[in-house]
Amino acid sequence: MSFTTGLTKDGHEWTPQFIKAIEKDLCIGCGRCYKACAMDVLAYEEVDSEETAKAYMTVANAGNCIGCQACGRTCPKKCFSFEPVEVHAYGYTS
Repeated sequence: MSFTTGLTKDGHEWTPQFIKAIEKDLCIGCGRCYKACAMDVLAYEEVDSEETAKAYMTVANAGNCIGCQACGRTCPKKCFSFEPVEVHAYGYTS
């Protein structure tokens, strides 16, 4: 099994970890991840209940993810999960 890899500026091999999911039960909707993502991957989703309005983040454009994990590093609740993309002889799969 091989994964998509790249090189850092100084030539070290790097395997991007692409966004897999956000655990919405952990998310507090603070928006730090949204501000950290320059690729328009995330979006707010609001849940209106009778007692309170809660917002949390969703993966709106997973195909825009470049695998930098900036969103996960800024998340105070660590609600992101990531995975590399496996490379097959005939292309990529997730």
